[in-house]
Amino acid sequence: MKYPKEYLNEIKLRLKVSQVVGKTVQLKKRGKEFVGLSPFKNEKTPSFTVNDEKEFYHCFSTGEHGNIFDFLMKTKSIGFGEAVKTLASEAGMQPYRFSNFDQKKDLRFQTYKKILNDYSNYFSQKLFDETNKEALDYLYNRGLNRNIIEEFNLGYVPWKNNFYEDLLKKYSEEEINTTGLYFKNDKTGKFVDRFNSRIIFPVNNITGDTIAFGGRIIRDSKLAKYINSPETEFYKKGNVIFNLDKAKDTRSETDDVLIVEGYMDVVSVYASGLKNVIANSGTALTERQINLIWKFFSNPIICLDGDESGQKAAERIAERLFPLINENNKIYFSIMPDGQDPDDFVKENGKEIFTKFLEKKEIIQNFLWNYYLKKINENNPFEISKFEKDIKKLAYSIKDETLKKYVLEDFLKKLNKLIPNQILNKNIQFSKYRNKKNYQILNETKILHQRRKNLSKSQVIEFSILFLILNYHKISSKRFKELSEVEFVSEKNESLKKTIIATYTSDEDQQIVKAKIEDDYANLISEIKENSNIQLIVKGKTENEILSLLDEFINEFKEQNNLRKIESLEKKLLNNLDENSYSELIELKSQLNRD
Repeated sequence: MKYPKEYLNEIKLRLKVSQVVGKTVQLKKRGKEFVGLSPFKNEKTPSFTVNDEKEFYHCFSTGEHGNIFDFLMKTKSIGFGEAVKTLASEAGMQPYRFSNFDQKKDLRFQTYKKILNDYSNYFSQKLFDETNKEALDYLYNRGLNRNIIEEFNLGYVPWKNNFYEDLLKKYSEEEINTTGLYFKNDKTGKFVDRFNSRIIFPVNNITGDTIAFGGRIIRDSKLAKYINSPETEFYKKGNVIFNLDKAKDTRSETDDVLIVEGYMDVVSVYASGLKNVIANSGTALTERQINLIWKFFSNPIICLDGDESGQKAAERIAERLFPLINENNKIYFSIMPDGQDPDDFVKENGKEIFTKFLEKKEIIQNFLWNYYLKKINENNPFEISKFEKDIKKLAYSIKDETLKKYVLEDFLKKLNKLIPNQILNKNIQFSKYRNKKNYQILNETKILHQRRKNLSKSQVIEFSILFLILNYHKISSKRFKELSEVEFVSEKNESLKKTIIATYTSDEDQQIVKAKIEDDYANLISEIKENSNIQLIVKGKTENEILSLLDEFINEFKEQNNLRKIESLEKKLLNNLDENSYSELIELKSQLNRD
């Protein structure tokens, strides 16, 4: 028995050719195709190609060619029926059971399509009647020409028409009413055309069969501007993408596809020359829809109206789809200027400017970051805290574990920049110094150090502190307590610091103490003198100036120490996404802010 085309198409929609073939043949990506050694012939040079876009494989060595069903039949030596069953199971589908019910359902679908096709063709012709000039002028005024109108098979349903009676000559009342084209008037008992006084947009499935309609009112009215066919046995809004049947033909040219809000947006953008444009058929973009789009385009661009409702709709879509992104399937956003939709923009500015505008698109994680950020006061710690939790929640939601870590790292870097005075910026350079003169001196000192010897920033600070407590120990002794609380990075520097503090706070003779330190740490002290340009800076300084300079060094060192802790925490967080790591990081940030 023949399998329904819809069932076979569903299997092919769910499974890429490379996915099926890749279980037998080791494939390598080459442009838009995959290549590998032929499974039908022993060879050393790959002659076997797979094209997911065109849904076929081809062997240049043997001439073998076909789809996923052909591949299984030829490589596994099985029949078509068994191949369908195997692939259906792989695609997560129930085995197809041929029954009287199935046969009847297939017949119902064929009748359903015929009725909608008759309806579409009849009213597409009516659009060009003189009596419906208002509707045709409306489309012309929207920038459409006859060729585009006919390509999309747009039509117009006059208020008074007798097409229902015409349909009754070919189909039963039950068959007609299951299409959703008509509804019963409770007062008159008659069936009324759902799309009365509306321009109609045929909605096709992926194979190009019309399965529903969208309708647009052309006059100012209290009625809804747009309406859609109700869901039927053969039309589920969440499974259908308007114009994907046409747009998919551009996939060999681009990985991008533009997702707009409405039917007219699609037709207008398409008419401008950008044919890779679709709409989500009058419903919120669903997981099923985005997966269907990703089968043909890896970089969908969501382009919604620039008003408040468009912004909110974009946010909802982004939050809903964010968990689904991965390295191969991305989502971008390009929100129109305030008060404009894609239809208005492309008519006013043309294809070229519209294309340039789309180049400024934001990848989904940046879009969500910026949208969330707009809603908070960056100087309010409570709002910052909530913002961080929301961003964290977003990162956690990503299903792809590898991508989750990289997005989290990106968010953390951006969070760092929100901290006052950029405390978490790892490239900070003495930004805490209040005294501009000292700030300049210290930066110059660092430069001189690095020119003379490739010293790290921590080494610069440690040498400067050690020089001051060695040569100005009486002044420096006022800060011995603070110095005892910080730990130097260098072990030998830390050892010298501890020795100086311990000996100079003892009751020993100061001259003896100094001689002992100079003897025990002769090499290190020599290195400090050689590389510590701070000795030039402190000449002629007062006691208070030297003490202030030491304070600045201590504060800067504390910051550097905290930065190292944060870096360690971030690494820990990326390897172990747990709440404790986040809490630890947040607490450290709070501590730094207090300091």
